[in-house]
Amino acid sequence: MPDRAPQPVDRQLPTDEARDLISLVRDIAQREIAPRAAEEEDAGHFPREVFTLLSESGLLGLPYDSEYGGGDQPYEVYLQVLEELAAARLTVGLGVSVHSLSCHALANYGTKQQQVEYLPAMLGGGLLGAYCLSEPSSGSDAASLRTKAVRDGDDWVIDGTKAWITHGGIADFYTVMARTGEDGPRGISAFLVPGDAPGLSGAVPEKKMGMKGSPTAQVHFDGVRVPDERRLGEEGQGFAIALSALDSGRLGIAACAIGLAQAALDEAVAYATGRQQFGRPISDFQGLRFMLADMATQIEAGRALYLAAARLRDAGRPFAKQAAMAKLHCTDTAMKATIDAVQVLGGYGYTADFPVERYMREAKVLQIVEGTNQIQRMVIARHLAGPEAHRTG
Repeated sequence: MPDRAPQPVDRQLPTDEARDLISLVRDIAQREIAPRAAEEEDAGHFPREVFTLLSESGLLGLPYDSEYGGGDQPYEVYLQVLEELAAARLTVGLGVSVHSLSCHALANYGTKQQQVEYLPAMLGGGLLGAYCLSEPSSGSDAASLRTKAVRDGDDWVIDGTKAWITHGGIADFYTVMARTGEDGPRGISAFLVPGDAPGLSGAVPEKKMGMKGSPTAQVHFDGVRVPDERRLGEEGQGFAIALSALDSGRLGIAACAIGLAQAALDEAVAYATGRQQFGRPISDFQGLRFMLADMATQIEAGRALYLAAARLRDAGRPFAKQAAMAKLHCTDTAMKATIDAVQVLGGYGYTADFPVERYMREAKVLQIVEGTNQIQRMVIARHLAGPEAHRTG
């Protein structure tokens, strides 16, 4: 039915190198990712070969230092790469974002020796990472996590279960937050755990509404021994490291959400301009034209919001509030845009013959991961009005 090819997003990029990078990403997306996305998502196939290609192309370490195999790209550019990947297939865009999140602790809090030893393989050596913070009983209240790491000579022994882990069971390394001391946020430390460590295992992946090609699973730690040289940062610094990573990770989710929303808009425009009813394209009818206009406006606003936050980060300025705003707005926009795209396509939108029903199912998780949108509102409000008053008695 669609006979109008979508126009590439007109991006404001800071350098010729960045423009070449986006061209490379679009080529990979069109040749290697988008053509197989629907079939592989339906089959629940994780495209590990795509991540290998992205690693070989230098796209898994873009925001990190080239000294360790990274791409030296500002977040402003890295996020637009994520958006392009997510527009082709959310499993890939979100997977790259999670991998980057998993590298954050080592890249920003590791010692020079740790970075030299481990980062090159993580950033450009074909490895895939996972980030382990949430647990079955601690999601939004992450500071109450129960997974423990107990000192035993020069090692730590980790016991516990992490939940909702993207790439759980298939990752080559896990950045793990575990309790090493007192209750609460000050008793948590961070560790870099190899994926093949004895005692580490992934559960059967969750059966999800969408993103079926991206494995989400519990990860069990049963006496996993990790040498102290794989502890990242100081003892008790883990929760601060986790929150720092999430500020950046939320921008990744925001960019992925806008990519998904853009894909939905492109599909809706193509359908509306090609579908004839009452002797003319349905895009001639004002009701649909206004829906498309509203979708495009909210997507453009979301893109501007996440880029503004990214530029603050690149300038070394505080950006936590803006990251929460971007995650909130962009993921809500993705949900609304995908719902509206289904409506534009009518009955066809409700079938698997068109991708918008998959987009709608995928959009929902973006309002939940890396801090629900209710948590984002709490974060924003704290920046505006200060911490909540806690009543006792």
